[in-house]
Formats: sequence, C-alpha cells, structure tokens
Amino acid sequence: MLNIVLYEPEIPANTGNIGRTCAATDTRLHLIEPLGFRLDEKSLKRAGMDYWEELDVTTYIDYQDFMERNPGAKIYMATTKAPKLYTQVRYEPDCFLMFGKESGGIPEEILVKQKEECIRIPMVGDARSLNLGNSAAIVLYEALRQNGFAGMNLEGRLHRLEWE
Repeated sequence: MLNIVLYEPEIPANTGNIGRTCAATDTRLHLIEPLGFRLDEKSLKRAGMDYWEELDVTTYIDYQDFMERNPGAKIYMATTKAPKLYTQVRYEPDCFLMFGKESGGIPEEILVKQKEECIRIPMVGDARSLNLGNSAAIVLYEALRQNGFAGMNLEGRLHRLEWE
C-alpha cells in the first residue's frame, strides 16, 4: 500500500482533498504535526466529503516520531528544489510520498540528507509551486501507474446507457 505523508500541513481543505484521494486509491495518509487545523474541523471533512471515515490516517507529534514509527521506510520527498523529476524514479508499492507545508515545503535540513529521494514536478517560468492537493495527486498517480494500478477498478461504466 502506498503512503502519502504531509509535513505540517496548514490548510484544512488541502488535507481534506488529499484524504479523499487517499481513500479513493487505498493509500494511507500520514500527518506530521503541528497541523494548521484540528482534525474535526468542518472544512477538512467538507473537502474530504464522506470519504474521510474510510481513510487510514495516522498522526505524528513531529518528524522524529514519524521516522521512529516507520523505520526503514523508502521516502520520496517532493520539493521544487530537487534535481530529479518525479517521473525519473521507480516507486516501490509500499513507499512514502512526502509533501511539505504550503508556506515553506519540507525543511532543507531534512532534504539535504535525502538528495536521491528528492523529486520535483516541472513548472514553467517563475511559478513557485502547485497546490498541495494537485501535487500529491500527480505524484501518487505516477506511483500507482508504475505499480499497475494494483487493486483498482480499471473499467468505466455508464450509469444509464451502454457504450456503443
């Protein structure tokens, strides 16, 4: 099972959106505190819709707690500072995809120790970053694709009509 890790997320709607994506893809969500909101906040649940109850979510008091509780985890860290594109790595079926807080990303003190696992999404011009929910979905779906969309429904169905 793939894992999404949010390092000190600040905006509840982003976390709710990512939680909904995790529930729809059978991906675990890991939240590293401090959070910029409470987990019972209405906007968090609204963005996650009714999927939030199905979500496998774990919280950690800080980054050290996360590392201690996930020894040996293969962690890919999304950052605009990485030399490697997110498409240039091979994602293991149980790896962790980490994303930093909206205002500042993952601290450089963490990144410098993980250069080979740092990945970025290409952008044009002076764009600083993408929305956190979009970034998580882009990288997660590449990892899912590389792993053959294991366990996912690959067939589309119309509700009222039949495909011709």
